[in-house]
Amino acid sequence: MRTYAGHSTARESNELYRRNLAKGQTGLSIAFDLPTQTGYDPDHELSRGEVGKVGVSIAHKGDMHALLDGIPLDEMNTSMTINATAAWLLALYLTVAEENGLERSSLQGTTQNDIIKEFLSRGTYAFPPEPSMRLIADTIAFTVEEVPQWNPINICSYHLQEAGATPVQEIAYSISTAIAVLDRVRERVSRESFPRVFGRISFFVNAGIRFIEEHAKLRAMAELWEELGRERYGVDDDRYLRFRYGVQVNSLGLTEAQPENNIIRIVLEALAVTLGRSARARALQLPAWNEALGLPRPWDQQWSLRIQQILAYETDLLEYPDIFEGSKVMDALAAELASGAREEMAAVAERGGAVDAVPYMKTKMVESHRERVRRIESGELKVVGQNVFTEAEPSPLQEGEDGGIMRVNEAVERSAVEAVARWRSARDGQAVTDALTDLERAAADPDANLMPPTLAAAKARATTGEWAEALRAIFGDYRGPTGVGDAAAAPSDDSLGALRERVERVSDGLGRRVKILVGKPGLDGHSNGAEQIAVRARDAGMDVVYEGIRLTPARIARTAVDEGVHVVGLSILSGSHAELIPAVLNELEQAGADVPVVVGGIIPAADQDALLQAGVSRVYTPQDFEVSRIMGDIVDLVAEHHGVAVASA
Repeated sequence: MRTYAGHSTARESNELYRRNLAKGQTGLSIAFDLPTQTGYDPDHELSRGEVGKVGVSIAHKGDMHALLDGIPLDEMNTSMTINATAAWLLALYLTVAEENGLERSSLQGTTQNDIIKEFLSRGTYAFPPEPSMRLIADTIAFTVEEVPQWNPINICSYHLQEAGATPVQEIAYSISTAIAVLDRVRERVSRESFPRVFGRISFFVNAGIRFIEEHAKLRAMAELWEELGRERYGVDDDRYLRFRYGVQVNSLGLTEAQPENNIIRIVLEALAVTLGRSARARALQLPAWNEALGLPRPWDQQWSLRIQQILAYETDLLEYPDIFEGSKVMDALAAELASGAREEMAAVAERGGAVDAVPYMKTKMVESHRERVRRIESGELKVVGQNVFTEAEPSPLQEGEDGGIMRVNEAVERSAVEAVARWRSARDGQAVTDALTDLERAAADPDANLMPPTLAAAKARATTGEWAEALRAIFGDYRGPTGVGDAAAAPSDDSLGALRERVERVSDGLGRRVKILVGKPGLDGHSNGAEQIAVRARDAGMDVVYEGIRLTPARIARTAVDEGVHVVGLSILSGSHAELIPAVLNELEQAGADVPVVVGGIIPAADQDALLQAGVSRVYTPQDFEVSRIMGDIVDLVAEHHGVAVASA
């Protein structure tokens, strides 16, 4: 039983972990901030506004010591949500354990370490696909021998559903990713060790509100996993063929409107992964009721933990054999999902496997998410409090000065920048240089395992940014596909037809096609909303400039000028809007770009007012779910700003 937790500094997060463990939490689930996840130190340009926001900042082994201070690592099962920099964070964890006198063999836990889903959904990648896959394979090959109780990867279907994947796509793309990983690891371990490698692979899945279908999905995944082990990899030991998975239930379906309803959603979603014993989760963490509003507070996390404890200890949920065994409905639904997944896995295989098929899978998920948004807009998919039963009393949960969410103190970033400077000045610089040189040499040798030099760099007191920069020097940089350009055109309906007419009228008035720049400043990689805006703008007939994630404010301003856009749309979900949006406005002003700016994201009401006062023209939050209405609003804004008088149709 876990809560996904971590924020601000290592010491503050350590205090939070100790409190959670005292409340009955049975494992750690560490959230890292975006600079840590993407391989940047707190003082890097791209880290601006992001330090300590969506997780804890860990820049070196000193931070890891502070994070884990007083926590018995030999008794703890620790899950680390880390992917691009998984090898590095694992090295820091192992170093801290060793310096505390613990044997590697005593350590239990999981590094998430699934880079394919980062290209598809979450955006916290650091290196190109093939070098990233090598890092994963090296980590798995190292841990299976050196840290035998550690799960070196969990394949994450969770984030695929968050980005709009259907159950069939979630199954197919995650298992295709597992195939890509296993094929590479097989080349780096002995034949005798490989069944144990297969047995150490775990999954991190999503459980949505359609909990009967979600449970069937998990039964289908278990069937396909065993089938894969026996038929493709020749694994015949039942212990290694078990489908082992942990869960966080769906956050995509949590609403800003009437957020108290989210607690009911979370409980129902937890049932999907606990009701049937033969397909039950091994670990469960639940989101908080207010995650569509901002960062949850300790009390909110406690509430999520109590849900798990009530299910486990007050209900009779765990007392019976599998209650779905022999169910005609469940068997038929699981078989249908498995069949669909096999077909989609074949489509991925035809395109060269999961790594080569990233653009294909990304495009399919953008299309699926667009269909989900369409169904909500039309009312076909009902979401209580959002598009039906919208009349409600004010929520008492949002009363108080904090508005029902936690805010990270702005001083955290300044403190982290100063701290990493002190760390660098107090160490043996030559030892760090030597360790990083050895790391680069190993990266240039395709036969070398990168874990030993990574451990050496951690012990030599290198920083997260230095480790990643050394590998970028060999592997290069990478920008993932957006899926927007290749997405099929949306089928026309009355709403889209009316929007196209408005775009045509304003374009005629401007003398050229309405042009929008959709930008994501900072390190926030959750691009689902930005992609849907870009796709809808394209379907409506606008010219769209969308370069994907991880843009500096200066680059956004430069692109706005170079492309001659009429409006700039910015998307931020990481909580860094208060720092980054004014920075973009300033850069646009300095570049001489006289264009209105609209902003979308998880932005509390008080911050919305501040952004509007700073010069933002419109602010949209998760309660603004009608994308066609938003786009119509933006077209009218362009017309007003540029003095275009547009006659009604």
